[in-house]
Amino acid sequence: MSQSLATVAYLGAAILFILSLGGLSNPETSRRGNLFGMIGMALAVLATVFGPRVSPSGIAWIVIALVIGGGIGLYAAKIVKMTQMPELVALMHSLVGLAACLVGFASYVDTSVQFSGAEKAIHEVEIYIGILIGAVTFSGSLIAFGKLAGRIGGKPLLLPGRHWLNLAALLVVIWFGKQFLNAHDVQAGMTPLVVMTVIALLFGVHMVMAIGGADMPVVVSMLNSYSGWAAAATGFMLNNDLLIVTGALVGSSGAILSYIMCQAMNRNFISVIAGGFGSGAPKKAATGDKAAEPQGEVVPVSAAETAEMLREAKSVIIVPGYGMAVAQAQHTVYEITKTLREKGVEVRFAIHPVAGRMPGHMNVLLAEAKVPYDIVMEMDEINQDFPDADVAMVIGANDIVNPSAMEDPDSPIAGMPVLEVWKARHSIVMKRSMASGYAGVDNPLFYKDNNRMLFGDAKKMLDEVLGGLKG
Repeated sequence: MSQSLATVAYLGAAILFILSLGGLSNPETSRRGNLFGMIGMALAVLATVFGPRVSPSGIAWIVIALVIGGGIGLYAAKIVKMTQMPELVALMHSLVGLAACLVGFASYVDTSVQFSGAEKAIHEVEIYIGILIGAVTFSGSLIAFGKLAGRIGGKPLLLPGRHWLNLAALLVVIWFGKQFLNAHDVQAGMTPLVVMTVIALLFGVHMVMAIGGADMPVVVSMLNSYSGWAAAATGFMLNNDLLIVTGALVGSSGAILSYIMCQAMNRNFISVIAGGFGSGAPKKAATGDKAAEPQGEVVPVSAAETAEMLREAKSVIIVPGYGMAVAQAQHTVYEITKTLREKGVEVRFAIHPVAGRMPGHMNVLLAEAKVPYDIVMEMDEINQDFPDADVAMVIGANDIVNPSAMEDPDSPIAGMPVLEVWKARHSIVMKRSMASGYAGVDNPLFYKDNNRMLFGDAKKMLDEVLGGLKG
């Protein structure tokens, strides 16, 4: 393939990637967006493999690598459950960071291409920044994977003077960067490069360990942005225009999504990175401070009673959460929805921006269960409708329906916009137990007079509810 043809192929792939992002912005066009992305990536790979920069003798090695990597990807796609998608995404981000680090070191030790003067300085800056971003992405994504998979606790690790540690690390990285640029040969430059890489790896660990469980959806989005910038840096090192464009698209879109999600949580993006708000255990009420304690008692309800409440309702709003994903109950939820709609009941879904463990987690699950897109509403679209709803049914969600965010200024989640399910005529919360949510704070919703608790496995309880509706 000639250079001109490869350039045209790269341009076509870049257009397809932009169309892919546009398609993924809406559930109804997401399948088409995914298809555009797949075609664009296939075109980019073919243009690279058969382009003028790859020698015929190297094609065999590339094909072997593609077969191995593709095989691992297909195997992962087959065995990974929908509940494991967040940690899979985090793990994939770590691989992008690792690739950026490896490409950076390979570019530095490659003597086949010689640079001099300003060109040499620019190339070395690209290498230094690329490895820096890649290392932070790699280690940070691995920690995020551990937290999402439950192998690392959700409580943030807040070291004394952590902000000063971060500042000191930044100054050391800048100083070693100067040493790297002033190195007279590869051997002399390798030491500051390795030291910077170690510091970047430690910073990635420290950064994500200091972020609490409630902020993990933002972390996934943030690391997605980092992986994009790492890919763009790799493109600069390899002088690959398509990689630069693609990385910039992913990096910028991930940053915008992170900003939107921080707004949804009433949080400043910098403050999330600096410490997060999921501080673990809820605050204890002071002795005699009755106002700080939940008022009333929990009122349990059976599946049969839940079915009766749903049958008599005219308007039902369902709020899905991570518990629905864990129980794999989305298909039963769809059957309940279909049954209620056949009986003339208005059913809609309320989606919080940070429900689940990654952006769009609930949308993906509901789309998999074939829930109609037109009844799946975002928080801003449906929050004002709760007072008119007869039943608000919460399936495995906790923090995103916590009234403390609006009623308790001392709560760790104070100011976070939540779904106001307690304003419905009746609310039903499905949970396995009275345990707190991922943010580690108690939920006064459970004790409100109009709330009922349906305890048990979500899939089992929903099957019983469905049986009651059809019986």
